[in-house]
Amino acid sequence: MKKKIVIIGPAHPLRGGLASYDERLAREFQSMGWDTQIYTFSLQYPGFLFPGTTQYSTEPPPADLSIRICINSVNPFNWWSVGNVLKKMAPDIIVVRYWLPFMGACLGTILRRVKKNGKTRVVCIADNIFPHEKRPGDKMLTSYFLKPVDSFITMSEKVLTDLRTVEKIKPACYIPHPLYDNFGEKVGKSVAREQLGLSAHDQIVLFFGFIRKYKGLDILLDAIKIVKQQSTPGDLPVKLLIAGEFYEDSAPYLQKIKDNDIEEAVILRTDFVQDSEVKYYLCAADVVVQPYRNATQSGVTPLAYHFEKPMIVTNVGGLPAMVPDGVAGLVAEPEAASIANKILQYFEAGEHTFLPGLISEKEKYKWSNIAEAIVETMDF
Repeated sequence: MKKKIVIIGPAHPLRGGLASYDERLAREFQSMGWDTQIYTFSLQYPGFLFPGTTQYSTEPPPADLSIRICINSVNPFNWWSVGNVLKKMAPDIIVVRYWLPFMGACLGTILRRVKKNGKTRVVCIADNIFPHEKRPGDKMLTSYFLKPVDSFITMSEKVLTDLRTVEKIKPACYIPHPLYDNFGEKVGKSVAREQLGLSAHDQIVLFFGFIRKYKGLDILLDAIKIVKQQSTPGDLPVKLLIAGEFYEDSAPYLQKIKDNDIEEAVILRTDFVQDSEVKYYLCAADVVVQPYRNATQSGVTPLAYHFEKPMIVTNVGGLPAMVPDGVAGLVAEPEAASIANKILQYFEAGEHTFLPGLISEKEKYKWSNIAEAIVETMDF
């Protein structure tokens, strides 16, 4: 009989990077011959806790995956019910995503019910142990979640270090975030820019993903002001393409664009980017910039690797390890002058300088690495 694996986490009809990841991981296990299901949320966040416009995708559901939409994050009776269903199913492995303490009570209760079957091993893929934006009760909720988990995989050494401050004994390992290779193959830069209505002649810096304070878009806007000030009349225009939805008040960012006198240098595409459009934004750019104030790892990095787009990242969290300085891109300090300097340095060197190193680094980020690590936990 096929071995069974259940992935608990966001998936269609929910949208975003976590959902894309879980669906891609499910496909990897299917290719390995596992009976694979995803258990996702019928209610992920109450509306007042969700900062975007909608939690749901307008893309069609993936026809090749078995996705059960059944977990209500705020209903304890549902947690017991789902836990009992999974306890009876008795999959060999449950892979559970953990990214936010808010989910600790829900997921921790489900896993406690499952573990009563005496068979199922629980592997947590921990995106974060400590959240970017801290709230009262985070520590308690995380501790409650951690107890029924058998082993852990982190996608940055920073998260592994954080984990070891609260869980010192259970097996844990670091596996780099795999490539987001489920958004299609890369297209030519001119094709992508035509699709998006962008100039063929601009030097385009891309900020991609949800806009939140810790991601440092305001720092990047100040850096673009410096780049503009240091440009000469003969230089090609440097444009910042912002592709992602505001997850906080947009007004301070829009005011900063105005105050910095960079309206003509900023292209705003701040609706949610559908999966079918992702490749055009990455392929249209000359370089991807991640100006984060703090970070564990970033899903934008493996996305850029897939589309073979060099990066400028800040020297925080796991970013420098994923983007070696001078190899797959450049590393700046999380301040405007440093980021501006690296943007100018990048365009002076040219994309061709970084592509060989980027393509070589890309080999580290195979989905088989994380799938095999999950299977190996059965031997612990």
